[in-house]
Amino acid sequence: MSSYVLHDFPRASSAYRVRIALALKGVEYITKPVDFRQDEQRSEDYLAVNAAGLVPALETPDGFVITQSLAIIGYLNRLDGPRLYPEKPIDRAIVDAMALTVACDIHPLNNLRILRYLEHELGCDDADRNRWYAEWVTRGFVALEALVRSHGGLCCFGDEVSAADICLVPQIYNARRFDLSLERFPALVERDERLRSREPFVAARPKN
Repeated sequence: MSSYVLHDFPRASSAYRVRIALALKGVEYITKPVDFRQDEQRSEDYLAVNAAGLVPALETPDGFVITQSLAIIGYLNRLDGPRLYPEKPIDRAIVDAMALTVACDIHPLNNLRILRYLEHELGCDDADRNRWYAEWVTRGFVALEALVRSHGGLCCFGDEVSAADICLVPQIYNARRFDLSLERFPALVERDERLRSREPFVAARPKN
């Protein structure tokens, strides 16, 4: 293999994060779509790549496969190009806390497989599902808003783009898809509006 291969579903916020990180680093890659609408993530071929049946999965030029968006972002951070995490240990810990608030406290409760389970296995209707979504996104955003108010500058942490911003923009995108009110989170909205107009964030935006 001579280039990176990203197994991707455009609207998956975890894959969206990795597309932003790849664009920030200027890493060229080939996209292999995994259509969750057709359950391609459950196919034998894809499970052979990522046994979890999730995206993203990044195949490296030397034949390794990295799963989990923050693991991929951590790997990309070590490549040439702009840093995705600050160097100072305490600063790194704060950025990790911001990123993990999205990736661990919000996203796992609201990704597509969970929303489908609520609908198909537990019999929740659209109103129930949307209340579930709003509850957990709101709780996470309350915590993230406080962190950004304490440590933010032009970006979520200081004035340089970091993994915190990479996680924020896709989650705000999803919140808007579900018509979640963002009035309580002006610090998050301000950073999102500033960040998503930057070229790497534009390039990574879902196309469908």
